[in-house]
Amino acid sequence: MTKRLLLAIVLLVGVTLTAGAQKERRKFKRIDRGVQERVFIPKGQWMAGGSVSYSEHEEDNLNFLVLKDVEGKGYNFKVSPYFGYFFADNMAAGFRFAYNRTYLDMPNFNLNLGDDLNISLSDLYYLQHRYDVSGFLRTYMPIGNSKIFGLFNELRLSYGYSTGKNSTGSGTEYDGTFEKAHHLQIGIAPGLTAFVTNWAAVEVSMDIMGFDFKWQNQQTNQIETGKRRTSSGNFKIDLFSINIGMTFYL
Repeated sequence: MTKRLLLAIVLLVGVTLTAGAQKERRKFKRIDRGVQERVFIPKGQWMAGGSVSYSEHEEDNLNFLVLKDVEGKGYNFKVSPYFGYFFADNMAAGFRFAYNRTYLDMPNFNLNLGDDLNISLSDLYYLQHRYDVSGFLRTYMPIGNSKIFGLFNELRLSYGYSTGKNSTGSGTEYDGTFEKAHHLQIGIAPGLTAFVTNWAAVEVSMDIMGFDFKWQNQQTNQIETGKRRTSSGNFKIDLFSINIGMTFYL
């Protein structure tokens, strides 16, 4: 009787431990959500595309709040081609290049902060050229069962180099500064893609997270020198960072 009782206790403890282990495994089991089960863009395809933007402005005797008698004109031009290869279903790696030119010319500019504080500047000039190269890793996910609309997320590592010059005044009162800068950026840019044909899609993306590092060197009137280093982190949605472009899949 004693042996039978002891054997029953051992069996009961074993069943209890097995049930407890199975319960723990069910508790910590990872749920397969099937996010990557649907193939939106298959392995082996190439992608190429780009975006172009241009804006200009012109002011003639403009008055706005504390700004008085503003005269000026300028523009901003940017072109950004890119290409990539899908090394796995819904996953691509590639490179992006960008060129940005900014120009501003303001013959007159007055800042009125009160009866005793007025700042008047004339002949303001600014010109900058910037070149960027980026490596990116992009993942896609279809929206539901759609083969036309999908979401993507892009991780970028970018290096940029820029040169610029700014000046004020003219003649003997001319003052000019030349600068060079290096930029390093790490960021995430999610977006939406919509196929308009079997091989072309319209894409909209937005920069929402990232780190930006900048090293800047200046030289004023070929005599004075200056340096500046800045770093920043961005964890918010910026509506002014929306990019629209076309991508072709080959």
